[in-house]
Amino acid sequence: MFLGAHVARMTGRKMDVWMGECHVHAGISPQDLKARVDAEPGAEVLVHPECGCSTQAIWLMGEGVLPEERTKILSTGGMVNEAARTPAEKFLVATETRTLHQLREGSPGKVLQPINEYAVCQYMKAITPEKLLRSLRDGVYEITVPEDVRVRAAQSVERMIAITPDTVPVP
Repeated sequence: MFLGAHVARMTGRKMDVWMGECHVHAGISPQDLKARVDAEPGAEVLVHPECGCSTQAIWLMGEGVLPEERTKILSTGGMVNEAARTPAEKFLVATETRTLHQLREGSPGKVLQPINEYAVCQYMKAITPEKLLRSLRDGVYEITVPEDVRVRAAQSVERMIAITPDTVPVP
């Protein structure tokens, strides 16, 4: 629901957003965000729009509590690009902590710290390259959906690909 609200705000389009959330992202609170920013006043702040603190981050920027010029609400790819692009040396990151590995790889020498060090998703860690390869190679863990759902989902993915700028790197 947080990610959907962010997309609706950024695009200006009305969306039917399912009122669900990732328990890990939702657990990153505005209190965590404010406390970390207060403790590290010079750090850049990167917030994933799926986090429970993203809406409050927008409000806190408007109130002057968070530094608007140093606070960015970005996708994972946007965070990777921003950390690499900016000359800043220190970042506070609000997202699932596994993402920090990807950010650190793209920005060696920079300090990237989680807003909440306990934001760890056991489900994301269950998927490994070996398991993915086995699934694709051997056809195990097949997921089936009704054809009408598959068609609508494929249209959504195709639309996202169609509007993706050529400058966005595809992992």
